[in-house]
Amino acid sequence: MLAALGALAGAAAVLGGHGLLPPRAAALIAVAAMNAAFIATALAWAGAPGAGAVAAGLVLAASGAAAGHPAGAIAYLALPAWLASLARGGRLVGLGLGARPPAPALLAGAALGVGLIAHLALTVSRTRGYGFALGPPSVVLSSLAYDVGVNVPCAECFLRGALFNRAQRRWSLHGAMALAVALGLARYLADPLLPHASEVLAGAVFYVALLGMGNCWLFWRWGSLVPGTLSGILLFEGYRLLVVS
Repeated sequence: MLAALGALAGAAAVLGGHGLLPPRAAALIAVAAMNAAFIATALAWAGAPGAGAVAAGLVLAASGAAAGHPAGAIAYLALPAWLASLARGGRLVGLGLGARPPAPALLAGAALGVGLIAHLALTVSRTRGYGFALGPPSVVLSSLAYDVGVNVPCAECFLRGALFNRAQRRWSLHGAMALAVALGLARYLADPLLPHASEVLAGAVFYVALLGMGNCWLFWRWGSLVPGTLSGILLFEGYRLLVVS
């Protein structure tokens, strides 16, 4: 499955590079393949490879629906619905999706996300040429559905629930954290749908690294993916409001 997803992303890049596929379409295919690979691997490591194949299919189908029509972005929410059904059945305990996290864990996740957004807002307010603005409702809702349905869940399931969870049992906490954060940064840098202007990129690396470290600590402290997923959604939604003024 991973080989097929890699071939799909490579084919999209080649076709896009030769002008045989619109650049945005090529980017959407590549990102969908990357997210599908992340969630499929995470579920396979959790002992549910069949569920991983279904999840990968949901990611690819939702990306196709979103590319075809703005309203199709609602299909992104199929993945968290599928994951919730697996969690209720007790099949994702190994990924940190099972028992409801305690209130302090949720508060800590929300505090991390809000704190990063607040710091980002302060930084942006002192940076000439940048500000925050609310785009067209269709774009905002599409971005929200993508982050809630695919972007953050796929990243957290693999980076924290699978990779960090395994690494922390074999290495030190800091070593496992460094591995998960480094791969999270590589994932961001490889995502063609996120802003890559040099000054935005530098700031994003900083905030994505802080988010990764914080989410690793949240998982280590409470053993749940939910607080880190909450903080990730909050940060990404605030980040997507950043525009050149």
